[in-house]
Amino acid sequence: MQGDNPRMVGKLLVITVLMFGFGYALVPIYNSICSALGINVLALSDQVVSGRSGLATQANTQIDSSRTITVEFDANSRGVWKFKPAVNSVEVHPGELTTVMYEFTNIQKRTMVAQAIPSYAPMQAMAYFNKVQCFCFSEYTMKAGETKQWPVVFVIDAKLPKDVTTITLSYTFFEVGGKVPMEPVAVREVSGALRS
Repeated sequence: MQGDNPRMVGKLLVITVLMFGFGYALVPIYNSICSALGINVLALSDQVVSGRSGLATQANTQIDSSRTITVEFDANSRGVWKFKPAVNSVEVHPGELTTVMYEFTNIQKRTMVAQAIPSYAPMQAMAYFNKVQCFCFSEYTMKAGETKQWPVVFVIDAKLPKDVTTITLSYTFFEVGGKVPMEPVAVREVSGALRS
């Protein structure tokens, strides 16, 4: 019975080493498969940043260079803050990975929690506008005067109907009510109001 323990430990060590080796080998295997099939659209480490401000593209064999789509960016805000894209529009090919930055500034004198909701025009483009990374639907806490920048990384599907040549991506940024309590009113303002 005592001889079984060292054998069991030896087997467990061999299994552990094999599992580690398999996990270590998965990265080159994954890269080889993605490269062979041309599906490494999401490999952001290979991203090539172009000279255009606020825009990054990646080389990809699935790009349909015979078509150009104009993507316009719109920013609306319901509240007292600044919200804008780094660029107003870009021209992309279907299948091209593109990054556009948005900037938010809370110009209020209090902390707030806000989020953005996207919309598309024309509506039929929504099914073909694939966001890889987006700040939308997440809630962000922003201190008074704080500025933040977030990316939108997207790919337009090559199956987009041929008659669609322009897509507008519009974000509405609004405060989420009840998340941050209002700033307390100063005692002297309350007492001054009571006297008058």
